[in-house]
Amino acid sequence: MARPTSFAIAVTWATLMALTTVVEANLDVGVNWGTIASHPINPSIVVNLLKDNGINKVKLFDSDSWIMGSLAGSKIETVVAIPNDQLEKFANDYDLAKDWVKENVTTYIYHGGVDIRYVAVGNEPFLTDFNGSYIKLTFPAMQNIQKALNDAGHGDKIKVTTPLNADVYESPSNQPSDGRFRSDIHDTMKNIVHFLSSNNAPFMVNIYPFLSLYQNPHFPMDFAFLDSSGKSINDKGKTYTNVFDANYDTLVWSLKKIGEGDLKIVVGEVGWPTDANKYANLELAKRFYDGLFKNLASKKGTPMRPDEKLEIYLFSLFDEDMKSVLPGFFERHWGIFRYDGKPKFPMDLAGNGNDKMPVAAKGVQYLEKKWCVIKNSIEDLTSEVSQIDYACSLSDCTTLAFGSSCNDLNARGNFSFAYNMYFQMQDQSVEACDFGGSAEIVTKNASVGTCLFPIQIVSAGQKLTMMNVIPFVSTVFVTILFFVI
Repeated sequence: MARPTSFAIAVTWATLMALTTVVEANLDVGVNWGTIASHPINPSIVVNLLKDNGINKVKLFDSDSWIMGSLAGSKIETVVAIPNDQLEKFANDYDLAKDWVKENVTTYIYHGGVDIRYVAVGNEPFLTDFNGSYIKLTFPAMQNIQKALNDAGHGDKIKVTTPLNADVYESPSNQPSDGRFRSDIHDTMKNIVHFLSSNNAPFMVNIYPFLSLYQNPHFPMDFAFLDSSGKSINDKGKTYTNVFDANYDTLVWSLKKIGEGDLKIVVGEVGWPTDANKYANLELAKRFYDGLFKNLASKKGTPMRPDEKLEIYLFSLFDEDMKSVLPGFFERHWGIFRYDGKPKFPMDLAGNGNDKMPVAAKGVQYLEKKWCVIKNSIEDLTSEVSQIDYACSLSDCTTLAFGSSCNDLNARGNFSFAYNMYFQMQDQSVEACDFGGSAEIVTKNASVGTCLFPIQIVSAGQKLTMMNVIPFVSTVFVTILFFVI
């Protein structure tokens, strides 16, 4: 949807019909609203952003009271969540589960309250990176939370599920029909799936075609997109032209093999990052979303479920500058909106190809138009490496990485970018633009070409302390720096 042009311009009937079409087409398209950011946007502004763009489903990663209060009365279908670090207490203590439901669900269930549909217990708890920490906790936590929902009278409407990464199933031959749940969690997955089925709850899976391309240099690039340009594969008479459909149907087969082939599936996360990797850019992100929306609009489902209307949640709504970069520097750049709520590229959520820039967040306030840069008088940059190392370790320098939007800066530009990011994350504190006397504050926009030197926004809430920042792996940046020098 486009931003309204003027109060003086009458909205035509055709325009109203177009807007209605967008909203109706998006009934099964939601977004993930993450908040791992140094300066999150005011939740009430975010809720208006969702409504302005016809997005009526949102998936959260916790149950923040400010966000939940802002969603009240919005009629936006909501998924609330329990983080992994809370699974143990709910797995072991039903009374704690009851208390959580009372405080985070019942509190918001009233006329004009929050339209809660699912409780997501954990987030990708069976990732191999977790070394099995949550395998024995997730299912009992799900059982206790669902029982607490039932006892509170919410169980008919609100269902428990758990968002799972697609790595919980596998196919030795890469054919969907060979799909099966991972051997190390097979029995646990079987119990969870039967539990979901008995409660009329969906299986929630996160599918990332981008990661197929990122993790495998030999992966056929066109197969990552849903525009039917890739070489097709055939599996038991089913034709696959993209990895999303193939991955989805690998899950279908995995469910089928344990007797639950008809279980409802919700795609909890799907998207494409826009920076910090050679495959993460605006052009490829737009290509992915264009194909995804067109595919959803066709209502053709997947080869194994051709008549199924897919329900998905885009990942994600905003960039998050404090997310862990262990999966990759791109991890902080999944948003379809920038950190300040500005859209990145035109799209058509209805899938009709009528691209328009989404409506930007309204009412966002910025800090002063000031930037922190390296002084022109500093000639020996090698002596300042420790300063840039410090700046990047406590801010976000991911867009300086190879293949990123700021990768073409020279050495001085790299220093200035790092200094400014730290300066902005510290709310433009004068003390944050010193760096041993090598930096200065300027009022001329320091951005270079397409490389944005951002001005931070006024934070919605209390800024997280620097102790909570997941450090940027600055040694990678220092390597780039010396190469440029």
